[in-house]
Amino acid sequence: MGADFWSRRRAAVRAEAEAEVAEAARIAEVQAETLRAKTEAEKTDEELLVELGLPDPDSLQAGDDFTAFMSRAVPARLRNRALRKLWVSNPVLANLDGLVDHAEDYTDVATVMPDMKTAYQVGKGMLAHVQELARQAEALANPQLAPEPVAEEPAPQEAPEMIADAPEAEAPATPAFTDTPQDDGAQPMPRRHMRFVFADSH
Repeated sequence: MGADFWSRRRAAVRAEAEAEVAEAARIAEVQAETLRAKTEAEKTDEELLVELGLPDPDSLQAGDDFTAFMSRAVPARLRNRALRKLWVSNPVLANLDGLVDHAEDYTDVATVMPDMKTAYQVGKGMLAHVQELARQAEALANPQLAPEPVAEEPAPQEAPEMIADAPEAEAPATPAFTDTPQDDGAQPMPRRHMRFVFADSH
């Protein structure tokens, strides 16, 4: 038990020491890069080319060796000049035929627009779009299975509001009939009796 403990302890101490050395090397490298970038910024391209022993990138032609400018010691601005000259001098790279897919701008600024809607769903892809296309294809193949359009019911009209304060129409007065004859001086009509006459059968 004791030997295993001290073995793990020595391994941990050694790992900590190696991590400290690696961190110190990283910090020194960052400081050196910062100092070199500051020094390079104060010099012109011609001075840097002379120090590095490199030709002028603009003087290079097709077939020349551009690999010297790919070294880490070459400043980024000189490397970019060499790459631009390489692209211009090589007709394969300079004359694009419009079929280069990777030449398009696929950043969010170019593809994402305000209020843009898409059928793509995270985890499902274009499932809803594919299902809709399949349903339309099935409807075209089997018209009798296509659902009939449902007619929209007209919206119910609101009943006109009743005016409570409007006066009610007065019904015309009807004369009252009584069984008692009114005496207006006229003579009463004589009563008529029905008479039946039978023909003699003899």
